[in-house]
Amino acid sequence: MVTFLYLCMFHAMRIIAVKTLKQYWEEFPQANQALLSWYEETEAAIWNHPNELKAQYRNASVLTEKRVVFNIHGNSYRLIVDIEYRLKIVFVVWFGTHKQYDKIDAKKVKYVKTDKK
Repeated sequence: MVTFLYLCMFHAMRIIAVKTLKQYWEEFPQANQALLSWYEETEAAIWNHPNELKAQYRNASVLTEKRVVFNIHGNSYRLIVDIEYRLKIVFVVWFGTHKQYDKIDAKKVKYVKTDKK
């Protein structure tokens, strides 16, 4: 158990639902490069708690102990994720324009699996 916790403390983040992220950058091509940059930076990050995330992304909004909103492409888009810091997992929950974001409850929105291929 101690070895597992030690490995998790120094292991980079793993992003779940990458397929969904790819669907987002296909649906919103203007955000493609910004989402790809976020993905690469997040995959290399080692966040043990929200303060470490905020040090890297000052404009991110930490809504709860797990839920975070990132501003993407100059705040034109919003990305909502849930983060399990102990396990180093980032789960992509929602992505959309700032206008779409204003119509949802970011704390309650849930991941909806689509059948897009």
